[in-house]
Amino acid sequence: MPRVLITGANRGLGLEFVRQFTADGWEVVGTVRSDAGEARELGADLRQVDLSDLDAVAALAIDGPLDLLIANAGTYGPRDATGADEGREWLDTFAVNTVAPYLLAQRVAGNVRQAGGKLIAVSTRMGSIEDNSGGGFLAYRSSKTALNMAWRTLALANRDLVCAVLHPGWVQTRMGGANAPVQPRDSIAGMRRVIDGLTREDSGEFFDYNGDRVPW
Repeated sequence: MPRVLITGANRGLGLEFVRQFTADGWEVVGTVRSDAGEARELGADLRQVDLSDLDAVAALAIDGPLDLLIANAGTYGPRDATGADEGREWLDTFAVNTVAPYLLAQRVAGNVRQAGGKLIAVSTRMGSIEDNSGGGFLAYRSSKTALNMAWRTLALANRDLVCAVLHPGWVQTRMGGANAPVQPRDSIAGMRRVIDGLTREDSGEFFDYNGDRVPW
């Protein structure tokens, strides 16, 4: 039975990943910050981990081979920073969106190597410097840009694994809002197709849920 680790498994994109992988017979290990809800009912093996707690992330223990890591959990943070309080919130956003996924990938790289698996991070086009023509969402954008760089570095240090970042589209979740044009099931189904097709030649690259390359 293939095995996947999904962060932020209790809601939004993470929960839809859980739904689809469990329906296809995968063993799902998930991290949640608090409420497990439907993910637990679906049979996921859930670990309570707050990704802002970097000690907890670095200490997370996963036994045995792991076919796939999906570093999905994220937060928006402040839209701008004009004072020290917002600056500290910005740093907190980096902890959750950038540092925690990278630490987790380092933590489980050996497990993924045992299965010849893949290390995937959910990023966003909003992290693309080339694609930024509207500004705004400072903390979210910059932390995802840093995530993209971290994952490229991860790929270069682990050339025997496939490491990639994915843009899920603008999806109807709590973060995406009700006006988003993409349904969670379509976003996740698309990302899963992309993940399935990734080879080592694609490692370190940035794709959207349709499989198109996203500019850095």
